Amino acid sequence: MNEILVALPTYNNGGTLAEVLERVQKQGLPVLVVNDGSTDQTAEVLKNFPDIHVVTHETNKGKGAGLRTAFDWAYEQGYRYVITIDSDGQHYPEDIPLFVRAIEQTPDTLLVGSRDIEAENMPAQNTFANKTSNFWFTVSTGVHLPDTQTGFRLYPIRRLRNLKLISGKYEFEMEILVRAIWRDIPVRPIPVRVYYAPGEERVSHFRPLQDFLRIVGLNILLVLIAIFWFYPSKLLKRLQKK
Repeated sequence: MNEILVALPTYNNGGTLAEVLERVQKQGLPVLVVNDGSTDQTAEVLKNFPDIHVVTHETNKGKGAGLRTAFDWAYEQGYRYVITIDSDGQHYPEDIPLFVRAIEQTPDTLLVGSRDIEAENMPAQNTFANKTSNFWFTVSTGVHLPDTQTGFRLYPIRRLRNLKLISGKYEFEMEILVRAIWRDIPVRPIPVRVYYAPGEERVSHFRPLQDFLRIVGLNILLVLIAIFWFYPSKLLKRLQKK
């Protein structure tokens, strides 16, 4: 328990942040919030949580940058694992113990929260994006995961320390999964619950054109690397063992 930090990268989710933090704190783990240049009431909300660590980006840098900041801070403080959870209220903080129990059984594994992407209340565009992402992940790694888009995860940050990552926004979470597989870091899904607020209450910072193009570009790059490096090197290792 004393090796695990819960981290929340947040950007303009001041309306849901307080409730999420209250529920996260009840799980008994230290908490870090990376305020990624929020311009709403986020800073005021955080003043009501003096026991929570806060790192602030002066300007919005993207979710990937927020996660990098959280990992670097946790590593410097001596933590071994970081559980990431979104601040929009989509995830259930009460599911955090599932990750704690799982990592005790399989140390240094990257645990990925697995939502029911066929759930009736999941927005159609989310279901399509998740299935598409899952497909390209499998092409790049040869591994199947039921949910590659969730932000509810446990990262073994010491094993991920020297990964060469090029992305800094939403696509970061896909890239780090692929590169973890390439480094032979075990990746395991953990079933978790999910809540989708009604459409009029939902806050999303996803920019359809720009973010979609970045994700497509990253997937093309990862597939090319997989074809010309990952799969050939994997085959070579097998032949050397034989």
